[in-house]
Amino acid sequence: MSWVEQAREWADRLHPAGLLYSTYEQRLLAELDRDRLPRHVAVLADGNRRWARLNAPGQPYEVGYQAGADKLKQFVEWCDEVGLGVVTLWVLSTENLARNSDDVGPLLGVIERLFLDLAATGRWRVKLVGDPTLLPEDMTDALRAAEFDTASVEGLKVNVAIAYGGRHELRDAVRKLLATQAANGASLGEVAQNLEIEDIASHLYTAGDPDPDLIIRTSGEQRLSGFLMWQSAHSEFYFCEALWPDFRRVDFLRALRSYATRERRYGR
Repeated sequence: MSWVEQAREWADRLHPAGLLYSTYEQRLLAELDRDRLPRHVAVLADGNRRWARLNAPGQPYEVGYQAGADKLKQFVEWCDEVGLGVVTLWVLSTENLARNSDDVGPLLGVIERLFLDLAATGRWRVKLVGDPTLLPEDMTDALRAAEFDTASVEGLKVNVAIAYGGRHELRDAVRKLLATQAANGASLGEVAQNLEIEDIASHLYTAGDPDPDLIIRTSGEQRLSGFLMWQSAHSEFYFCEALWPDFRRVDFLRALRSYATRERRYGR
């Protein structure tokens, strides 16, 4: 967090309403059951464009994208503070790439800076989750280099879902699986006969990570939009009315509190 962002945060906290929220935050934090926290939290950071229309009328959507990116950095900090193991941030869908190029270009710039800023802290292992072939080559090179630089970092793992689509991921997983089996000399019939659930899971973008225990979506939308379709089979969901740039730490703590009170049935 930059000194400007820190100054704004402290100014908000010193305001009477800010002091009230700060006290409430501390109470929520103290009451969290640390033994019932999720291992992996995923977030659909929705509402950046609507936030821009409401808070910066007449300005380009990039204002909202940047506000959303700043909030994502804070969100990762919050996840680290409570000791989570994995966080997945969905910042760009395959459908988003079909938008007007005047909109997509600035969005890609914000996303690249976000990824590089997260990696530059040296505190987290940052990974690209999605289809890099859909991104500009120079952007992919920069993301892969940052990913490589953090590969040995211990602690919180941050998946950044860029050019991600759930169906896209399943298609790619099956393609990789078939290619691997073919390279090992297996026939299509043998693959079909011996295929197991774990075989597909091991070829997903998030292979090796635990499935998300909790998925948060903001802006009042109550749908997954194809996010982590395979991995979310037994996830718990938390929907928040706030537009993403307005999502507060207290909202995050409420989501964790809600999760901690649930009885997970895993489909039973």
